Amino acid sequence: MKRVLVIFGGVSSEHEVSLISAKSVFENIPADKYEIIGLGITKDGRWFKYSGDWANLPDDKWLSDWSNLTPATISADRCFGGLLLLNRDSTEKVNIDVVFPVLHGKNGEDGTIQGLLQLAGIPFVGSDMLSSAVCMDKAVTNTLADAAGIAQAKWMSVKKHEYNTDPGVFLKKAVEYLKYPIFVKPANAGSSVGISKAVDEQGLRKAAAAAFEHDEKIVLEEGIDGCEGECAVLGNNEPVASVVGEIVPCNEFYDYHAKYIAGTTQLHIPARLDDSKIEEVRATACRAYKHLGCSGLARIDFFVRKSDNAVLLNESNTLPGFTSISMYSKLFEAAGIPYPELLDRLISLAIEKWS
Repeated sequence: MKRVLVIFGGVSSEHEVSLISAKSVFENIPADKYEIIGLGITKDGRWFKYSGDWANLPDDKWLSDWSNLTPATISADRCFGGLLLLNRDSTEKVNIDVVFPVLHGKNGEDGTIQGLLQLAGIPFVGSDMLSSAVCMDKAVTNTLADAAGIAQAKWMSVKKHEYNTDPGVFLKKAVEYLKYPIFVKPANAGSSVGISKAVDEQGLRKAAAAAFEHDEKIVLEEGIDGCEGECAVLGNNEPVASVVGEIVPCNEFYDYHAKYIAGTTQLHIPARLDDSKIEEVRATACRAYKHLGCSGLARIDFFVRKSDNAVLLNESNTLPGFTSISMYSKLFEAAGIPYPELLDRLISLAIEKWS
């Protein structure tokens, strides 16, 4: 029986989302095939092996269960290959066969934990360090997509120091090139954290300030009027795309509130597009996945513009929300792969890639 270490929490603005995803993963990994161990990371960066009830993960209730917490760390020593439990009077080694890092955003989806696991020589679910970092940084993703000829919205990026030198000059150039409305995003964040829509100069300045609260670099993109959708991709060298889903946000755009709080965003699976356009989206998703170096899994987000029906890449998420009702799992469920089987496939792909 393979031993799977599921890592959750993290020092990230998406800490709470990770807890919800991890609870679902814990409850659905086939228990007859895998021994499951939990490793939680607190908001301030403490690491604990957690042996309690997975139902306690949301809202960080697991941290109150002290009898089931043991300080722990992953050793980067490749000959060690596992988890080190830091008991009060001794240390204990726990061998790990594969890691499932159910971490979203910074310090989890950006190549940091992936780099540690690559140093340690421990197989893990998802993309490697480089592709994780590439997909986390929207400016780098956009640059590579442009180089590959993958269509996307017009965009610009700027670092905080450069912006602060003369905000007025930069914003004037942005408005001239992108036109209103303009979406402003932290370059490195997920779950729509720190994203704003600006329709005038005052709103644009406010949006830039909000985005800079989450990152030292921001991305500005033209607003696209069209279908907003998502496509899940699974695999290593020969990835396969799911059915295509369409999102109709309850707010002006698909922000954090619409994703996780409101509960009134409409999802259409399959998307309300004709068959040829759906196949174009699926093909574009796999092309972007390969070009960005993804492996294991990713959710590729896109727009289909109303004016010309063009398929435009929005972003690639290498560790998307992972509950049984998240879009990634729902899209593959619609394609005939139920959630527990999907988790099993992802673990198998990790072992295949790193063995």
